[in-house]
Amino acid sequence: MSRPGPPSRTTAVRPHPGEGLPAGHRRFLIRGQLRCPLALTVADLRERWPQRRAEVVFDCATNGPQHHTFEGPLLREVIDAAGPAFDARRRKDRSRYLLAVTGGDGHHAVLSWAELDADFGDAPVLLATAMDGRALDAAGSQLVVPSDRCGARYISALTGIWFGTCVPPEPVPGLSSGDPVDSS
Repeated sequence: MSRPGPPSRTTAVRPHPGEGLPAGHRRFLIRGQLRCPLALTVADLRERWPQRRAEVVFDCATNGPQHHTFEGPLLREVIDAAGPAFDARRRKDRSRYLLAVTGGDGHHAVLSWAELDADFGDAPVLLATAMDGRALDAAGSQLVVPSDRCGARYISALTGIWFGTCVPPEPVPGLSSGDPVDSS
């Protein structure tokens, strides 16, 4: 997956931090522009943060409408614990940050911090620890976006969350911010 941000050098592929561990002990990484990156299990999510409940309905492209009840901490609270590298007092600084979430099956999704931040969208996005009353320790945590009508951003078996800023696009030479853009 291409991550937002500056190009990175090629590095050796390392095993996932949970590989080789029993399913209930597999970790996913939260890394990026954070003061304290985290490696967490579903049990960690259950024990360290208050659990919220979300009853959701979303359209799944392969299985039609889905009705589920998820429990887990707010993604915003987990990221806060990792110490985002923005200036919390400056709203415009916070609004530049993105989250790229990856699952064990290769699916991934991008959210903006502004969607989650209480001063902006205040969306109750969860890192699920249980679905329909069943613990997700063996399956892995799931990203739950209750406001989405389509299930494309419901990412299963989380393997990682990257948090950071995207490099702004380069200005187009010869164009000032007030010039019209020819879209032909």
